[in-house]
Amino acid sequence: MKAAVIVFPGSNCDRDCKVAIERSTGAHVDMVWHGDTALPDGLDLIVLPGGFSYGDYLRCGAMASLSPVMTEVKAAAERGVATVGICNGFQVLCEALMLPGALLRNERLKYVCKPVELEVTNAQTRFTAAYAGRRQVAMTVGNGEGNFFADESTLDRLEGEGQVVFRYLDNPNGSARNIAGIVNGRGNVLGLMPHPDRAFEAELGSADGALLFQSALASA
Repeated sequence: MKAAVIVFPGSNCDRDCKVAIERSTGAHVDMVWHGDTALPDGLDLIVLPGGFSYGDYLRCGAMASLSPVMTEVKAAAERGVATVGICNGFQVLCEALMLPGALLRNERLKYVCKPVELEVTNAQTRFTAAYAGRRQVAMTVGNGEGNFFADESTLDRLEGEGQVVFRYLDNPNGSARNIAGIVNGRGNVLGLMPHPDRAFEAELGSADGALLFQSALASA
């Protein structure tokens, strides 16, 4: 199995993602700089990590979505490669129009960093199959702009087509309909605000994030 973690100026969870994937799955992980114009061959998983790409200037993820490597990330996703955006990575995916909606300032306008309980809303995706029917998992959030927003018709479509993958049991940021993570219509691009890379071993408080990475690579 081969994976790549995209590194933007300001990424701060890139090494976390690399270690989480390696320890969870045994996959080989390449770190790919945002200015590169090619991805490694034969990738089974691409991860856009959390952090503050380009210092969150303009809008969170907006500048990163125009980085040279994103042309190749989009092309790989269109070929069906599993692609995950975590926290800032979720913001990048929305700005790149790879996922619908937007991430706004948190409802109370404060940075939130804490463990959260999540409902696995759709356990039949390529990112959640390893949860094997479990309905509740624990991860960690750390964001100031994690408030997922979309218009009502888009929210209805996401729900109706099974694209809502995770929901907060106790909403920390005001996200519409408690949405914590969604997939694209094809099911191979996932964006989520909680960090599976901070919850991949019991010593971190939860190992539930490891199952997400295992699911993504098991389906490759």
